[in-house]
Amino acid sequence: RFLPPATQVILISATLPHEILEMTNKFMTNPFRIIVKRDELTLEDIKQFFVAVEREEWKFDTLCDLYDTLTITKAVIFCSTRRKVDWLTEKMRESNFTVSSMHGDMPQKERDIIMKEFHGGQTRVLITTDILARGIDVQQVSLVINYDLPINRELYIHRIGRSGRFGRKGVAINFVKIDDVRILRDIEQYYSTQIDEMPMNVADLI
Repeated sequence: RFLPPATQVILISATLPHEILEMTNKFMTNPFRIIVKRDELTLEDIKQFFVAVEREEWKFDTLCDLYDTLTITKAVIFCSTRRKVDWLTEKMRESNFTVSSMHGDMPQKERDIIMKEFHGGQTRVLITTDILARGIDVQQVSLVINYDLPINRELYIHRIGRSGRFGRKGVAINFVKIDDVRILRDIEQYYSTQIDEMPMNVADLI
């Protein structure tokens, strides 16, 4: 309302849900839309894998086994809830693994410090919720682990898109329980992609 009538407005987003498209009608006049097909969204420079875990508690042991691989580069670990982030961070530190964490319950100033340290390389493994999945670029991230699968397919693309940015290679690893298989297959079908079982030499792909 405060901008000149001739102001050019550009809206850019990795995903455009229906409600967002509807909202644009309030401040854009006859916009020209460029929408990428969903099967073109999968980033070709990102290798996607899964690790089958029979029980929830086995995810932690699997993550500990992967820790040496995590620290080859910068890694982001996504959890479904803030409580899970706090729990996993505490468990990792109790086991003498160096990690940092961030979620929406933290004050903005604290989050800024954590991100600055992660950007600067003082920390190499960041545990977080989907607060980091959208709109935050850390160029050196080459590995994303979905400790919990995301609640929707759009978030999956946002999450794994944290790795392999700006032409770099990236790897995404999904921890999958038996009741997660349907979600994983749905993601594969939706994005016309294939998510294979993680190979033993995954560190060579990062």
